[in-house]
Amino acid sequence: MIKEMIVVEGKEDTVAIKRAVEADTIETNGSAIGEDVLRRIALAQERRGVIIFTDPDHAGERIRKIVAQRVPGCKHAFLPQELASYKGDIGIENAAPDAIRQALSELRTETAASVGSITWDDLMAAGLIVHEEAAKRRLVMGKLLGIGYANGKQFYKRCTSFCITREEFDKALQAMEQQEQG
Repeated sequence: MIKEMIVVEGKEDTVAIKRAVEADTIETNGSAIGEDVLRRIALAQERRGVIIFTDPDHAGERIRKIVAQRVPGCKHAFLPQELASYKGDIGIENAAPDAIRQALSELRTETAASVGSITWDDLMAAGLIVHEEAAKRRLVMGKLLGIGYANGKQFYKRCTSFCITREEFDKALQAMEQQEQG
């Protein structure tokens, strides 16, 4: 049983979560999150803690951002797009139970005091920004670091707010470069 409440987008996501683990969910019912849902999430965070587990797409990232801004201190679970895709549809509901359990075992928590050790220059040197393959490289690094895909600015924010260490970053960068070499 997972202690925290898991925030998902809809009923099918809840079904997928319950196939994988024993947990309670709060459904946002899409990206137009109502005030009542945000209040329930805030109450859940106070009483049990919250894990945000939204789809790895634009709408899911929008929901993640809204919830994280309104309810600080949430934990985050990320699922790579290729593990959440079925016939062109991307969503948690398409993920295998093992993939969901894996994502829930690699939670990240945002901290208010963003003091990560990764700098903007580190991202540039790693080819994660201002590089012809930056988006592709961020996709791989996001997966390796367990922080999901994001644009350059958001990727930097995640590195700092999830307090990605120099050691974690360097290890992921080395793994990415090994993958690229074949």
